[in-house]
Amino acid sequence: MSQPDGGPAFPSTAHIEGGYAGMTLRDWFAGMALQGWLANPTLKGAVENYATDAYTYADAMLKARKAGQGDVAGS
Repeated sequence: MSQPDGGPAFPSTAHIEGGYAGMTLRDWFAGMALQGWLANPTLKGAVENYATDAYTYADAMLKARKAGQGDVAGS
């Protein structure tokens, strides 16, 4: 099963064969999470770990969005 991507982040009438004309919503959510972390001047650690974690947060955002609620755990 492929990873849900949430569709295009900024939909338009432009569509390319086999994909989107731009980034997916998953990419945009991950970029926003990463931007927040990179704004911290005391950030330390491997860049790869932050990128992986950003997509974990993006996946949680997509799951909450699909469920129609703000809390993935449902509490």
